[in-house]
Amino acid sequence: MPADADATPVRDEREHARKVFRAMLEARQLETKLSSMYKAGKIVGGVYLGKGQEAVSASLGGGLNWGTDVFAPLIRDQAGRSAFGEDMLDCTRTYLGSSLGPMHGRDGNIHRGRPKEGLLAMISHLGASVPVVAGVLLSRRLQGKLDGVVGATCIGDGGTSTGAFHEGLNAAAVERLPMVVVVANNQFAYSTPNDRQFACGDLLDRAVGYGVEGSSVDGTDFLDCLRVIGGAIDRARSGAGPQMVVARLLRLSGHGEHDDASYVPDKLRAGGLGRDCMQVAAAQMIETGYATEGEISDWQTEVEDAVQLAIATAQQEPPPDPWKERWDARSTKLSMVTEA
Repeated sequence: MPADADATPVRDEREHARKVFRAMLEARQLETKLSSMYKAGKIVGGVYLGKGQEAVSASLGGGLNWGTDVFAPLIRDQAGRSAFGEDMLDCTRTYLGSSLGPMHGRDGNIHRGRPKEGLLAMISHLGASVPVVAGVLLSRRLQGKLDGVVGATCIGDGGTSTGAFHEGLNAAAVERLPMVVVVANNQFAYSTPNDRQFACGDLLDRAVGYGVEGSSVDGTDFLDCLRVIGGAIDRARSGAGPQMVVARLLRLSGHGEHDDASYVPDKLRAGGLGRDCMQVAAAQMIETGYATEGEISDWQTEVEDAVQLAIATAQQEPPPDPWKERWDARSTKLSMVTEA
């Protein structure tokens, strides 16, 4: 049944908000740099930004524990990756094809992970992360290693129309797995608007249909995201079964950097969903006393320096050597990622 979001206990405290906000800053600046490099022809393959989605993504990743919980990010979840604990070098090494990266320079820019630490590689097939996370959790239960563990994934509104999403959510509900599914409803599945994607009144109806507890949140409101998504994580961890959170927001960039998003109406951009969650978050951090303007300015400078260092480091590292590459399955290499 739908949960009363107002009844969700306040989970976050000052230090948690500061940690999650800094992850948002890191993701925004890192992705801005990657976009610039892509447009300059220095990055091959796709670049997909989480611009406008950082509050949702970081609230999810920041509520999980690196090395214990399971997180399956989507293409727009750099903020969630950073908040969860991914090293920035993992990102720059992958985009720039370094052989020292977690995927050894062999895979797509966003298909990177560290499964031993609970960070699963992103799956391009929309919705597929839901049954994968459910499967990991079920496996841990069978091994007697599920106590206190939460598995989480973030998908888009379009992903909720796939069979994998429904099968995975149903299995998680039947098994009462400690799973959180965050749906970032950014109003478009690539260029297809909501009214051409689904006929139900609210995506939360899909949670109700499977007996999953659901909540909704304004995805542009940082503190609301911390409270609602954090509450869902807490409930899953305490044994309340799978949770689903639907976040209302608008993608502030194209589907990828190859897409100009000209199909998004100006009226929608100018509305409440079109506000930048980064600006909202900065104002809220100051209003609540969680941070001062000076601290935020200092953090921005620190993040800029860290991004420059990560880019420079990855640029100087060797690409894969086809003569030395074993060309074995990625699953084999993934067992060695912690040694990279």
